[in-house]
Amino acid sequence: MSELDVATIRKDFPIFTRTIRDGKKLVYLDSGATSQKPQSVIDAEVNFYTKHNAAAHRGAHQLAEEATEAMESARQIVADFLGADVDEIVFTKSATESLNLVAYSYTSLLTKDDSIVVTEMEHHANLIPWQQLAERTGATLKWFEVDIEGRLDLSDINQVITEDTKIVAITHQSNVLGTINPLEAIVARAHEVGAVVVLDACQSVPHMPINVKELDVDFLTFSGHKAVGPTGVGVLWGRSELLEMLPPFLFGGSMIENVTMTSATWAPAPRKFEAGVPNMAQIVGLGAALNYLSRIGMEKIFLHEVKLGAYLIKKLSALEGLRIIGPQHMDARGGTVSFTFGDIHPHDLGQYLDAQGIAVRTGHHCAWPLTRKLGVPATTRASLYFYNDEGDVDALVDAIIGAKKYFGRP
Repeated sequence: MSELDVATIRKDFPIFTRTIRDGKKLVYLDSGATSQKPQSVIDAEVNFYTKHNAAAHRGAHQLAEEATEAMESARQIVADFLGADVDEIVFTKSATESLNLVAYSYTSLLTKDDSIVVTEMEHHANLIPWQQLAERTGATLKWFEVDIEGRLDLSDINQVITEDTKIVAITHQSNVLGTINPLEAIVARAHEVGAVVVLDACQSVPHMPINVKELDVDFLTFSGHKAVGPTGVGVLWGRSELLEMLPPFLFGGSMIENVTMTSATWAPAPRKFEAGVPNMAQIVGLGAALNYLSRIGMEKIFLHEVKLGAYLIKKLSALEGLRIIGPQHMDARGGTVSFTFGDIHPHDLGQYLDAQGIAVRTGHHCAWPLTRKLGVPATTRASLYFYNDEGDVDALVDAIIGAKKYFGRP
């Protein structure tokens, strides 16, 4: 398999033609927060607004037909990308909304005798909705702990996932540690006791081949903006029988089958979960984004990030005083690396790196329980994507060395 031509790929992304901070080259290492957008995605949104703009599923005129066709074509692209059936794809405004949709829809289906299982490494978006579901229903919230290496401790899996467990909500890849979690054992145990598995795939769908049937999970969500797509669009995939069983989350236009003054019935999934005029241009842009990723090849993207991640870890590990938070090698790991550097506060380091044209993330990364568990209230995070190369890593490392001198550290 040939390696990616990063220099050529970058030409597809208009933002990489600009400079920042007094003419410095942009080194973008924050794709874990949001990815940059290729011209084809930008063009797809512009084309929708300039040629086809109308309310999808809401008109008999030509523009409405074209808008509907564009939106439903994008739904098919998403389904093919995930190895799913098209009617299992629900469009939301974000992965966060998708997770809240599932959590709220299960409110009437759980009792105080049930339990919900999460992990200590969850992003707040895949923790707080389940906390709130437990509070509404009286269910017990349980979790897998994280060990010192940044891996899930599954030694007590049968005591965490028990006969009363109804939902297991887990991240596929940690947005802080880069850890790729061992789904097979977790899914098998969850299904053994009749629980459903909700997978937060925000950090995996953009970076590796994903097939929902092979993963054998029950729900999966990701956000378009992390997959070189637009902001304002998220995806919820769910098994068709579960989507049919769950009640709606939002109510309004287009999600109904029949309405009287005192009652209403719902359209079949996915439409019953898509109340209101959808973010049509963003949905069309997401279709263009996934087509772009498919043309490059998800396996190529994954292998590129593994190789580049190994290079990043090697270079960072050679810096005295730098501590990598999470796995120290690329086994079951993605290209996201969080670290601390001596007694330089991550926020200060992040500002210094920004002054050198290098964009990283600093803070708790919306994962407060995890950072508290690891004893690091904040870290600096570099998250790689297929448009990064070794030159970006070298620029980061050189700037970290420069920060040591700038802050007067020996």
